[in-house]
Amino acid sequence: MATLNPSSTVNSLPSPTLGLGLTRSVQPSREKAESVHTLSGHSYPEGGLEAWLVVFGSFLSLFATWGIINSYGVFHDYYSNVLLAQSSSSTIALIGALQLFLLYGCGPVVGRVFDLYGSKLLVPLGSIVTVVSLLLLSFCQPNETYQFFLADGLLFGVGSAIVFVPSIDVLGHWFNRQRPLAIGIVASGSSLGGVVYPILLERLIPKVGFPWAVRIMAFINLGCLALSCVTIKDRPTKRGRIWQEGIVDLTGFRDVKYCLACVATFILFYAQFIPYFYIQAYASYRQLPPMVSQYILAMMNAAGIIRILPSILAVHYGTLNVIIPSTLISGILVLGLWLPSKGVVPLVIFALSYGILSGVFIALLSAYIGSISPPERFGARLGCVWFFAAIACLVGTPTGGAFLQDRQNPNYGSLILFTGLMIIGGAIVLIIARVLHSRSWTYKI
Repeated sequence: MATLNPSSTVNSLPSPTLGLGLTRSVQPSREKAESVHTLSGHSYPEGGLEAWLVVFGSFLSLFATWGIINSYGVFHDYYSNVLLAQSSSSTIALIGALQLFLLYGCGPVVGRVFDLYGSKLLVPLGSIVTVVSLLLLSFCQPNETYQFFLADGLLFGVGSAIVFVPSIDVLGHWFNRQRPLAIGIVASGSSLGGVVYPILLERLIPKVGFPWAVRIMAFINLGCLALSCVTIKDRPTKRGRIWQEGIVDLTGFRDVKYCLACVATFILFYAQFIPYFYIQAYASYRQLPPMVSQYILAMMNAAGIIRILPSILAVHYGTLNVIIPSTLISGILVLGLWLPSKGVVPLVIFALSYGILSGVFIALLSAYIGSISPPERFGARLGCVWFFAAIACLVGTPTGGAFLQDRQNPNYGSLILFTGLMIIGGAIVLIIARVLHSRSWTYKI
């Protein structure tokens, strides 16, 4: 699934964001020294030991935060069958939705704090919060739903936002020309975590029980985030008067293309995470072999590791030109492959294909917003876009759960149809925005 920080100020370096997107950057010029200078006078090392250690630390941060968020399908399945068997599917889905809501909703504020203070305070603080949240989750009592909301939803969501935002933003201090490569490497950490943690839970729960399985996850996160705290470093920047700039910029709504981007963001974030939340439960409902049903989510996340390729294509052909076909095909896959699938082969093909394509919009959205926004307003306008994403994440997956109220005969057909139509609807909105830019298919945007 993934990643994405909406922060940027007038005097700060332009930052990459989850969505893990690529922000607009000025074409660099080489000098004899190994640094690159933009027209605004900022220098970028573009490599070296310190820079790549930052990439490594950010990779581990996304592994530890987004990796668990991408694994929520396993948690959802176990909560539904064991720990929260008395709660509805919508209520259980709301726990994971709360994680996403806080991740995106806290992004603008955390990003502004990063612009002022850097990562030295944020990454250690967020690391402590996420590890503590997992330890508290391991002590939650069955059918005490509020405990899971507080530990797994609220606390882990806030902690993840505090870690995730600076981990992505700091790459803008070290890379310009090679930023797509750096972001692609870091983004793969979220997908790798989404592979490791589901398998870890499926193997450990039968042997040591859910509490100790989660504690082992917490210890792994502690090691990963400790390395992140050591390796993630800022470079000196001019700190702007961040709070005077505001968190959002409403002037963007004077631009029809920006309005369409906000509408598409709401529609797509409403539906795109539904397969990640429900595909494992669907595989169990279809009584597929355990080797498939238990690891189908890990397969989907594993496919997401190669999302670096669309990011590189976007550099050459334009972000919107890559987003539209990827999003449209994702919706077609939901309707044409997931909806009729009842066996192993079609479901696995869907999981792998959707895992590759579904995250392209999330990864490149920030780059598109940067291309239609003045540089000095980029962060504030992106923060407004993430507000729409946060609301959509909060209500989207619980809406999907409403189709599955009857646990004996869950209405997966309606759920899948709803998901596919929403994704195709979002793609159509993006096509309209593309036409407003230019009707020429060769136009790069």
